[in-house]
Amino acid sequence: MNLPHSFETYISEGIVKKCSVDKQRAMFLVNEAKNSFEGLKERIEKIDINIKNANSIVKDCYDILMELIRAELLLNSYNASGQRAHEAEVAFLGKQKFPDNEVSFMNDLRFFRNSACYYGKILDEDYAKQVVEFTYKFYPLLIKRFNF
Repeated sequence: MNLPHSFETYISEGIVKKCSVDKQRAMFLVNEAKNSFEGLKERIEKIDINIKNANSIVKDCYDILMELIRAELLLNSYNASGQRAHEAEVAFLGKQKFPDNEVSFMNDLRFFRNSACYYGKILDEDYAKQVVEFTYKFYPLLIKRFNF
């Protein structure tokens, strides 16, 4: 299991800082995630998952879930920036009492998405299908946390 450090570690290292609640930005991120999720579902229904789109589907899933995590961070007066900010944002899930297996999957997703974006890693269809399945399961758990 690949878990990030505790959320408090990122606070003490200055990667996460306290900020004012930013409801407007949080609402924007939630709406973007909703639109992207609907677009993802349409895309998969129309063309399915294949080797040509596996990387982009994984990246889209990651972005959708991270937008919701960032929205919740903003509503809890936190902002992560700089190196390891994404890792800190994933660690926030642990602080929110999500199960270790979900935090671990999200942390692995962060790693593989970065490998695809920055190091030319080609992700296969099977992994993309696992990520989509996780996204379809995890998205409703995140989205229900917002009342707007």
